[in-house]
Order: sequence, then structure tokens, then C-alpha cells
Amino acid sequence: MSVYVSIIHYPVYNKEKRIVATSLTTLDIHDIARSARTYGVKGYYIVQPIENHLWLANKLLSFWQGGHGREYNPKRWEALKLVKAVPYIEDAVSDIEKIEGRKPKIVSTSAKKCKRTVSFDFLRKEIAKDKYPYLICFGTGWGLTEEFIQSSDYILEPICGPTDYNHLSVRSAASIILDRLLGLR
Repeated sequence: MSVYVSIIHYPVYNKEKRIVATSLTTLDIHDIARSARTYGVKGYYIVQPIENHLWLANKLLSFWQGGHGREYNPKRWEALKLVKAVPYIEDAVSDIEKIEGRKPKIVSTSAKKCKRTVSFDFLRKEIAKDKYPYLICFGTGWGLTEEFIQSSDYILEPICGPTDYNHLSVRSAASIILDRLLGLR
């Protein structure tokens, strides 16, 4: 099983449905890394094209991956050693291809129902049997762009609760999705 995750800050929508780059949130770095480590994800990519935000992500990672943070909290280091910050999704895909010897299958996530969605059960079985790596993409802001979603190999069904409210934080959605796809059954 070769599963990778990414949190994408561009291309995503803002609430006016404009394509934007969103701000880095350090909680997303920490929390998704901890979920990724818990579920055996091989790598976690922060896709952030804003130069100052990319610098901040790398500064935080250098502290936890090799600096004082590694000694201060080895459990946090254990999770954050999975993380790389890159400016564009193509950089993450290229890095995975170098590691795995083939391009990953791209899985988009969305809080909205889309055409071509696959169920958690279907994708769980595909991941278990497939020799290809998978890159699960989580959008920030108001979600991944339609173009990005439609260009994906798979579009995962949304997480739905018993109400019509569906606006989870990306770190909560990532944890739920990783558990549904990779958790023990």
C-alpha cells in the first residue's frame, strides 16, 4: 500500500467562487501529519505557492524534523518527518514518481456531491489491491477547483452527517477519510 496525502492551498475557491491561493494554517500541518502517521501514509505534501507561506512551512518543518523540536517531542517528530512543502501539486506528483517509480493515481475530495464519485469502500479495495501509489488531495478554502477535481483519477464521495450542514475543517475531514480508507476493520 502506497498512500500519500496533500493539503492544497492552490488552486482552490474562496467563498465568492474565485480561484485563489489560501493561507497556510500551521494546525493543519501538525494535525494531518499525526493522522497520516497513525494510518501509515507514506508522505504528506503541503502545496503552497505563496513564497512567504512556503518559507514558514519549511521553517516549521526544519524545527520539528531536525532541530530542537525533534528532541523536545519525539512523537511529534515521528509524524512531521512525513511532511514536505512544495509550491505546486506537480511537484508532489513528481516527488512521488521518483520514490515509487510511477505516477500516483490522484484522488480528489470534496464536501459536494460530484459526478463520477466513488465510495469509500470501493477506493479502500482499490488501494489494497493496486500496485500504483495514491495521492489523496484535500482542498482548503471553499474546496478544490472543478477543473482539478475533474482531472483526478478518482473523486471520493463526500463525508455526510445526519444534518444538511457540511463544512468540516480540512484536518477533521482528513482524519475521517484516512480512517475510512486505511483504518482497521
